[in-house]
Amino acid sequence: MATYERSVRVDAPFDEVWDFHSTESGLVDLTPEWMNLEIESVRGPDGEADPDVLETGAEIESSVRPLGVGPRQGWTSVITAREEDDGSAYFTDVMEDGPFTEWEHTHMFFADGDGTIVRDRVVYEFPFGALGRAVGPFGKVGFEPFFRYRHRRTKELLED
Repeated sequence: MATYERSVRVDAPFDEVWDFHSTESGLVDLTPEWMNLEIESVRGPDGEADPDVLETGAEIESSVRPLGVGPRQGWTSVITAREEDDGSAYFTDVMEDGPFTEWEHTHMFFADGDGTIVRDRVVYEFPFGALGRAVGPFGKVGFEPFFRYRHRRTKELLED
């Protein structure tokens, strides 16, 4: 499988950055408008609707229509891991249904003085078997604008 990684330093406290990324509203605020994201439902690990925090076991059902082209693509993600320690934290969401054969996105956060390092790591595989695997390394071309936007928007929303 192919891997994409990107990091940014945000001049905002670790707790604030971690809390922001741990919510449905954080997901919505960090998704570019050109993705045309619609959240259909969010359920907590015990099935409760619209939990305040996306804990391990939470499920997000959404759809996207990038650039308004083609039909909407369903995307179901489950938070499979979430851990916070002194000055570091991460959570992982795995696509259970959607446009990729495999998608595992780990969101990592590290205290850095008065700021926070935000690191995204995506392990993915495109559909279409051997052809998808062959073009996998070129996914960076599509992922870079998306994650550049997410990181720039995080800075805009959280830095003083």
